[in-house]
This record gives sequence, structure tokens and C-alpha cells, in this order.
Amino acid sequence: MARNPFARRLVAVFAADVAGYSRLTGADEEGTYARLREHLQGLVAPNIAADRGAIVKNTGDGLLAEFDSVMDAVRCAVDIQRSMAERNADVPPDQRIEFRIGINVGDVIEDAGDIFGDAVNVAARLEGIAEPGGICLSDDAYRHVRHKLDDVCFEDAGEQKLKNIEHPIRVIRVRDRGFAAEKRPALVLADKPSIAVLPFQNMSGDPEQEYFADGMVEEIITALSRTRWLFVIARNSSFTYKGRAVDVKQVGRELGVRYVLEGSIRKAGNRVRITCQLIDAVSDAHLWADHFDGPLNDVFDLQDKIAIGVAGVIEPAVVAAEIRRSIQRQTTDLTVYDLYLRARADAMSWERLRLLHALDLLQRALELDPYYGPALVLAANCRQNLDLNGWTEDPERERQQSVDLARRAIRASGDDPYVLAEAAFVIGYFESDIDPAIVLIDRSLELNPSSAIAWFRSGWLRLWAGQINLGIEHFENSLRFNPLRPAPPSFGIAIGHFFAGHLERAAAMLRLSLQENPTWPPCYRFLASCCAHLGRLDEARATVDRLRDITPSVIPGAKHWRVPQQREFFLEGLRLAAGETK
Repeated sequence: MARNPFARRLVAVFAADVAGYSRLTGADEEGTYARLREHLQGLVAPNIAADRGAIVKNTGDGLLAEFDSVMDAVRCAVDIQRSMAERNADVPPDQRIEFRIGINVGDVIEDAGDIFGDAVNVAARLEGIAEPGGICLSDDAYRHVRHKLDDVCFEDAGEQKLKNIEHPIRVIRVRDRGFAAEKRPALVLADKPSIAVLPFQNMSGDPEQEYFADGMVEEIITALSRTRWLFVIARNSSFTYKGRAVDVKQVGRELGVRYVLEGSIRKAGNRVRITCQLIDAVSDAHLWADHFDGPLNDVFDLQDKIAIGVAGVIEPAVVAAEIRRSIQRQTTDLTVYDLYLRARADAMSWERLRLLHALDLLQRALELDPYYGPALVLAANCRQNLDLNGWTEDPERERQQSVDLARRAIRASGDDPYVLAEAAFVIGYFESDIDPAIVLIDRSLELNPSSAIAWFRSGWLRLWAGQINLGIEHFENSLRFNPLRPAPPSFGIAIGHFFAGHLERAAAMLRLSLQENPTWPPCYRFLASCCAHLGRLDEARATVDRLRDITPSVIPGAKHWRVPQQREFFLEGLRLAAGETK
């Protein structure tokens, strides 16, 4: 084995910077710099030295330090954040200097007084996702301090995909027990959607049901945590509100979340009813409410089914709320995530100009972050829809770009269930071999079985592969998890009935889908074909006339329908409706 020319050491890496420093300097450059220098020299540096650490380098608005002990690094971070909270107590929120701190432990390369390596990179990325005034640890660092610090608690934020870090890192947030909640400054909301699931109220009067209620909440938290784009507060933090009358806005401020799920459980005989409501903790608006019933024959099976059902409905409800919130923001203050949300709203419209606008927004997002998986895969999907509707002058170029974007998204996001589902849909549409796409969608559903989007995409892939009954079943699963948006799954179910020979039922469902989506070319094509096979040529031809008002492409290539007999059945009816011969 060749000798390594560089010295290596195992250290705790401590990375800190100022949240929103560019904004602060933009408002008061000299004043901000003077205050930051005083904090660094009068507080941060002395605390690092007192805890046996060493500053490796300053980074403009922050610093990189190393410690021989993770315990010392975490104690130092907690002391700094406590002192900064006291210093900021009388400072207006928009003028506060608040540090974010990330701590990792690992092997580093030492060269010319600096340290390098993956351990340093991870610490820097952890600092980047920490809340202002917050501390994030890697799972490796957490193992060194768990059960050893009585004045803090730890909150599992789950596995996070950190920018330019190959594998997801399990992130642990450090919470301070030392401050009373009313004295603690409100936490700044995370960059991505955030939710806390509060302990459910036991309304049955049966103390034994308390265990069931707590277990139900734990299962919901676990199910929600499978949604990678959603930041879910860990059980230890949300259960501090157990048995307390709470104000949802206060919970949002104390936990730094935008959404709160609360509920109750009531037992009647051998059945139980779980009632849930999702609330925007910022505006106090109710976003969704429903109840779930089931028998208590198998408690664990019931908990699992209800948890998956609740998580499945919450996901699209939060997406819709996030899109509304983003659209209301000033266009001069858009992040990568906001650009993605706005593009997602346009991409769902099935209008050519809005699809093109979505691609423009996604291009801006990818210029800011070329590795943002959701933006990459949504761009792939938009190009796919342009091809599907006949709105592209170069179909082969569109195919290559779509597949390339989908594969880049998979590389960037790894096992993100949403990205896997959308990428599977694109690859399954364009590539001749559909099996790799089936593998991707099955992996997505394994990771997040409550995803309405993944079941929806799986429904299409099964239909394209000729698995009609399974396709209908998967569309019905999608409807169950997202009952507020029935049109797209209903369209897929209609196509399933079309290929199964249930033409009357298919025609009725296709007409309903057109009421929901009057600019949807694929729906016009299938309705025209269906009416032609039913012998209703007048309706079939009128449907084609309306289709021509939307797109000049009446007869598609339809290569994504893999079973030749099914593809020919569809095209035969459409050609008859259009007055064309083969």
C-alpha cells in the first residue's frame, strides 16, 4: 500500500456562519461587520479556546474550528448559542446576528495549518441547513454525545441529502432545555416545508387507549418522514406538548414549523375513530380535516393503515399550500425552492405556454443549484408533456433531453421517492424497455407507500406495460391518498376500462375528465377513439375538431403503449374519428 504523503487526524469539525449575512450587510455593511467582529472576538473565540478547541480559519462571516472531543465541540456550540440569544434579546429580529453551527466527526487531512476532507465538507453542509441560532450534528457526532448532556435534547431530522455530498446524512438537531419557551426567540422556519404532529387527545375516557393514541402519532411521524422534502419534527420535541392546552401559532414559533397536525381518538365498542386536522401555524388557517374509522381487532395493523392514509393525504395538501404561499411572494425574493414550486403549478396546467413558462422558471432554479433533483425531474416531465401533446418541433431532441434530465435527477437525489417516481414516469414513456422504469417506481413505493404521486405514476407505467387491472388498482390507490384532485387518476382509470373493453364506462369517465381538464389533448384522443369504437361517429368527429383547436397533432406515435394490440386498438378508433386511413 502506498504511503499517504499528508498527515491525517480524527477530529470534531465545528463550522459556523451568520444566517442571512448578505441581507444584513446590504442594510448596514459597516455596522454589521463591527457587530460581527465584536461577537467573534468577545464571545466565539474565547469560548472555543475555553473548551479546548482551535480556530482553523475565519471564513468572512464565520469560521472553521476543530476539537479533540465532540463533547467539547457541542458544549461550546450550546454556550455560544445561549449567549447569542441573550445578546439578541433586545435587538430587532431583522437586525440580529444569529449563528448557524454544524458539527461532524471524522478523519481530516492537515496541510499548511488548514484541514480538508469529507468530514469538513459535511460539517459545512450541516451548518448550512441549521436554523438561525441552531446546531446540527451528523449521526456520527451524535453517537459521541447522546445520553451525556442533560441540559439539551436531540431531535432526529432524518436522513438529509446535503449539497455535493454523495450519500444522505442522518441529521440531529440540538435543542436547548435551558431556556423557558417564552424566553426563547422564535425559530426561523426551515427552507423546506416543516410539520409537527402533536400528541392526539384520548377522548374515550379509557386510559389504555393512551398507548394506542401515542403509538398512532409515532406511526404518522414515521410515515411523514418518508417524504424527503418535508421536515418533520421528531417525537421527543412534539410530545413535550402532551397533556397541555396549546396555541397552534405558539407551537409553530417554538418548534420552527409552518404546519401542525393535531387530532383525537375516540373508542366506541370494538371500533375507533381518529379525527385529524392540518393547520397552517403561521396564519392559523385550517388546510384539511377528516376522520378515519376501523376495528380494534388488530391494533398494529390499524395504526399502520391509518398512518399511511393520513400521511398520503397530508402530502398533496402541503404541496398545494406551499404553491399558494410561493405565488404570493415577491418575484424579487425567490429561492430555488420557490422557483420550483411556481414551475410545478404551471406544469400541472396542461397548457403549452404555461409548460414553457415552467421550463423557464426551472432553468433559473437550476442555474442557482444544478443538483436540485426535484427541479431536474420536473423539467424532464415538462419536456415529456410537450412531446405527449405534439408541441415540439424536434421529438428526438426532446426525448434525449427529458431522459438526460431524469437520469441527472436520480444521480443528484439518490433514494428520494418523489424523484424516483417522476424519473420512472419519464424513462418509462420514452425508453423502449419499460422494465427499468418499473424497478424505479417499485423502489419509490417501497420508500413511501403513502405517496399519491407515486401510485399515480405507477398506474400509467402499468397501463403502458399492458397490466390493465394492476394499473386501475394503482390509480385507485392514488385517488384514496389524494381525493381532492380526482381528475388525473380518473383519466387513467378511464383508459384502463377502455383497453379492458368497458367502452361505455370509459366514455363516461373521459367526458368527466374533460370537464376538469378542457385543454387536455390525450383525453380528447381517447374519447374520440372510444366513441368511434362505439359507433358514435358524430361525437367522435366533433371531439377531434375540438382537439385540432388545441394541437395540430391528432394521431400520436403512441410508442409508449407497449402491447401492439392495445396500441392499434386505440389508433384504429382515432383514425376512424379523424377520417384517416392507416
